[in-house]
Amino acid sequence: MSHTYEELKHKTVVQLREIASGIEHEAVKGASQLNKEHLLVALCTALGIDMHVHHEVKGVNKSDLKVKIRDLKKQRDGALAAHDHQQLKVVRREIHHLKRMLHRATV
Repeated sequence: MSHTYEELKHKTVVQLREIASGIEHEAVKGASQLNKEHLLVALCTALGIDMHVHHEVKGVNKSDLKVKIRDLKKQRDGALAAHDHQQLKVVRREIHHLKRMLHRATV
């Protein structure tokens, strides 16, 4: 039976140990002695499950926002070099705004 990281995370330690007992892999040796956190890592290693959670971005085009942020960072560097504090403030606020949009859009 195929498992996902989210599915395993919501199981109890006893259930995880039962799953580990049916697996012959070096990572789950001594599973009866592991706590839930270590047991999850061992099971994911043994089953080849990716533990990294990929966040889905809804409502915005992430790559376009990142391009705009990179351009604004170049403008920020130029404003710093020119000692233009007013332009620097405007650019920094826009960078902040775009980053907040990205954070809010991730689910």
